[in-house]
Amino acid sequence: MNADFRAAAAAIVTLVAILISGTGAAHAEPSGESTILSATGSDPSRTRISVYSAAMDRAVTVDVLHPADDQPRPSYYLLDGVDSGAMETNWTQKTDVVSFFADKRVNVVLPVGGKGSFYSDWERPDPVLGGVQMWETFLTQELPPLIDQRFHGSGSNAIAGLSMGALSAAALTTRYPALYRGFAAFSGCLDTMSTNAKLAIRNSVSWVGGNPENMWGPDGDPDWAAHDPLTNAAALRGKAVYVSTGSGTPGPESLTDPLMPQAVTFGAVLEYLVRGCTESFQRRLAEIDIPATFVFHPRGTHSWPYWQQDLHDSWPLLEAALAE
Repeated sequence: MNADFRAAAAAIVTLVAILISGTGAAHAEPSGESTILSATGSDPSRTRISVYSAAMDRAVTVDVLHPADDQPRPSYYLLDGVDSGAMETNWTQKTDVVSFFADKRVNVVLPVGGKGSFYSDWERPDPVLGGVQMWETFLTQELPPLIDQRFHGSGSNAIAGLSMGALSAAALTTRYPALYRGFAAFSGCLDTMSTNAKLAIRNSVSWVGGNPENMWGPDGDPDWAAHDPLTNAAALRGKAVYVSTGSGTPGPESLTDPLMPQAVTFGAVLEYLVRGCTESFQRRLAEIDIPATFVFHPRGTHSWPYWQQDLHDSWPLLEAALAE
């Protein structure tokens, strides 16, 4: 993969992602304590809660898949891609996550929203994306104690995501190593510092209407490095790490994606680029002697059938980490 191709291909990364999908912050003063406002659900193992986020001063919808009993269990947070749905997470719309976890002793926590946010605390509000963006605070400080209290959480947590959510899962684990036992990243570029990575992130935010300057500021802002899994990889020592990517070559699974034909056109280019990022992350962990599971699929595009399989394949590693 030569430098000219990387530079040219990076310019379309965000278009691909949208078509396929995955310091001193200024924000409003909270007007109250974070709390669960309501909980609804006709299924004893699936509950939708509305959570007031004091950091964002608004209600956030969260879907929780959980055992029906009241015995302690760990919690597994699943993050969306850049086009996260406003009404329901793409995980429940496009995969078998509900049936897959139906017999497993874990709370599966699915935040709804966060489109283009990279699940981060933004330096400034963004009017197009809904104002104050304090997703990191919400996911790491406000939501976990509420989940543990309401859904009998044991205090043991892991996190995973696809595409945008993959980078976020890795970044949050490096930033809050005491909170997470491990993470899984599916088809994510775990890099915020290279020129192409910054271009892709900026274009992703812009494509959904946001202003990337509002997130981590200009390129030289310390927030970029602070959220870089490569820079902060040492914090992953002792964690369960699962990172997967396709090759960009379409397989038969691509043909089942509802977003065809993008799954075998733009999705192929994007996954090819993600593979390069994944190779860099693998080299970085090897340099500092941190064990990790890397899966380089011989086929696969940036599309949901592969992420569903990755969800299944990664679970035994994270389940074991959560049980420790």
